[in-house]
Amino acid sequence: MSTETFDQGLMDYSQREPRLPDPVDEANDGLDISLDERLAMYEMQQELRQFEKRAYDLFMENLVKGTSHLSLGMEAVATGFGRVLREGDYSFATYRGHAHTLARGAPMGPVMAELLGRENGILGGKGGSMHLTSVEHGMMGSYAIIGAHLCIANGAAWSSQMRGTDAVTVVFFGDGTTNIGAFHEAVNFAAVWDLPILFVCENNLYMEYTPIDLTTAVEHPAADRAAAYGLERIVVDGNDADDVYEMARRVVAKARSGGGPSLVEAVTYRHGGHSRADPAKYRPVDEVEAWLDRDPIPMYHQRLLRLGVPEGDLARISQDVARRVDEATEFAKSGAPPGEDVLMTDVWADGGSSWRN
Repeated sequence: MSTETFDQGLMDYSQREPRLPDPVDEANDGLDISLDERLAMYEMQQELRQFEKRAYDLFMENLVKGTSHLSLGMEAVATGFGRVLREGDYSFATYRGHAHTLARGAPMGPVMAELLGRENGILGGKGGSMHLTSVEHGMMGSYAIIGAHLCIANGAAWSSQMRGTDAVTVVFFGDGTTNIGAFHEAVNFAAVWDLPILFVCENNLYMEYTPIDLTTAVEHPAADRAAAYGLERIVVDGNDADDVYEMARRVVAKARSGGGPSLVEAVTYRHGGHSRADPAKYRPVDEVEAWLDRDPIPMYHQRLLRLGVPEGDLARISQDVARRVDEATEFAKSGAPPGEDVLMTDVWADGGSSWRN
């Protein structure tokens, strides 16, 4: 394909009918969520947003090793589930996993250092942005192969079932994953075995550069297929942390009590491109502007003001998060690149077949 043909294809995408968000539901102000919990969710969303903004800045300074996939604009999904899950539960994410790692309690400093490829990183600088893992915090990995982690997550859920624990597994994936075989195999397996697992599709409307609705026969690529596996159709506003939190409480409790799996589709939108190499010019301008107006953090900020939280309290939360992000950045920069003793472990030096025997 020539550059001209490819560019024309992007222009055609940008002229298509925009997919606009639903209006804000102010009725969610009255949900049965304590003010303390809501303040904690506001703080978490600020942490995820400010951390990723800093990660972007460091990438532009050529300090982040490899590429990175940010979830700016999608913080409400990680926040809602992160506040519901507890110690002993398992989380699996895609390469867009910074937010989910932090939401499970992994410290910002070592996570930032991992992005920079430093020895004080959470994986010693060897995993980088696309493979964040912290078993200590129940974050069982970020996976670069689309859909591969769904079947692995089933294994974690099956282990909980076999051991008789009440641990719940949550596996996050993008809308494009719903069109590959691993998705259907994993959901079917979980339904047949009544596994304590939640499949959470973060539908940001684009599978890399292609609108999901151009390649999928149903409007909601995850939720509209749930019935094929005997599961409830669940669509949630992925830009509203309260909406996600309420749904997470319900499906987590169901799985924890032996009620089996759920398939949740959280409709959201990434503010930037697929990765740092993507300027995202294929998206209709009206669509981008409408979704930016539905930014989850300003929306949540306004909700807290309506609920009586003083502006000064919210400003202090944001400022405290900014301070911690600065500290995390300095911690990350202070680390040295991993030495040979680290780099040469957990790898095969012999390219031959002898290691298989």
